Amino acid sequence: MNTIFERAKTFIYRNARPIDYARCCYHFEKGTAEEVLKALKAYQNEDGGFGHALEADCWNPNSAPMQTWCATEILRELLVTSKNDKIFELIKNSDLVKGILDYLENSLDEEGNGWRNCIESNNDYPHAPWWECSVTAQEQQSLNERFNDIYNPTAALAGFILVYAPKDSGIHQKASCIAERAIEDMLIIDGLCDMHVISCFIQLYEYIKMTNVSDRFKIYELEQKLKSLVYGTISHDKEQWGKSYLCKPSQYMQSKDSIFFEQNQEIAMFECDFIRKTQMDDGTWSIPWGWGAYPEEWAISKNWWKSDVIIKNCLYLRNVFEERDKCQY
Repeated sequence: MNTIFERAKTFIYRNARPIDYARCCYHFEKGTAEEVLKALKAYQNEDGGFGHALEADCWNPNSAPMQTWCATEILRELLVTSKNDKIFELIKNSDLVKGILDYLENSLDEEGNGWRNCIESNNDYPHAPWWECSVTAQEQQSLNERFNDIYNPTAALAGFILVYAPKDSGIHQKASCIAERAIEDMLIIDGLCDMHVISCFIQLYEYIKMTNVSDRFKIYELEQKLKSLVYGTISHDKEQWGKSYLCKPSQYMQSKDSIFFEQNQEIAMFECDFIRKTQMDDGTWSIPWGWGAYPEEWAISKNWWKSDVIIKNCLYLRNVFEERDKCQY
């Protein structure tokens, strides 16, 4: 009987984009980080930013902060799973990262407070409704909605800069100010945040922990706030997990080393069982969202997302569940 990974790998080999094929090979088949960087480079524009549907719900070829954040997430994925200083140096010294830093320095919003998560040119290409850019809608947002839009992906991008930009550079100093203000805002926000913005603050937290400037920030207070938000936003309505787009532990943690694992251990282990039981015959898992428009393009993007979900689910199983399931995984 085929294992979970063997079924998943077959789908990747048949259907994945080169970037996801390279990621799969790196994580599970002794592929190289260089191959991932080479595949990722195809999505980078001359200004250093990323587009071309790297985030598969938006087909805008132009550079966008959200698409660029997706690139930084792939780089972070390489680093987190390897925990290898050589990989870090490879990434840090790459032209790809230099381009990202140049783009981020030149694409701050009008006030210089961060990076917009939605840009007007999205509207000119097939996209999910949440990437539609509407100034009127932005003006009518609630305080929490504005908070979510401001810091997704700004919080994570600021953390990326703190790790990879020279400490005496203007963009590093700007990112420090943005990160400091983001943490202050997070500590006073009332109520629960969107799970995606919480993830961005987790990324900021983890990036700061990689630097030697953490004493500048209220890192302990941020950690406690994030623990509360993570516990509060993970869906414990297990009956709905296979029916709706809900927040699961894997949104926030990728291994037992996570600071969130102990408090959420039972539900985190339940997700492992859920992943194992819900894999379909073709090696994929269902995609619990849709566009409601551009049906032909969505069919393609949905197939792209399947490979991304495969990689993330298999990494989660390996890093959280492997001690219980080594023989079958």
